[in-house]
Amino acid sequence: MRENNNNAVPQPHPLPNKKAVALKYEPSERIAPVVVAKGQGRIAESILEKATESGVPIQQDKSLVEVLSKLDLDQEVPPELYTLVAEVLSFVYRSDQRAGAKE
Repeated sequence: MRENNNNAVPQPHPLPNKKAVALKYEPSERIAPVVVAKGQGRIAESILEKATESGVPIQQDKSLVEVLSKLDLDQEVPPELYTLVAEVLSFVYRSDQRAGAKE
């Protein structure tokens, strides 16, 4: 006989369409930011978890993620995306400054 357990807590399932892209920008090494990680579903969740654990600010921009996810790993962001990525970097720098001020 099969027991029906209606009190079971549903386990979260990753959203298969959820995407994430991680960028690295070292002005002394490269002209533009570089894609260092990208993925969707469970991989996207893993990228976001690692960023959170490392204290890396996360910004949500579905349209930018869609475009950046088409780039290869270790590929520099193309010039036509500089303005959009600059907004993300500005967000990151402001977040870092606020975090530093709280310490």
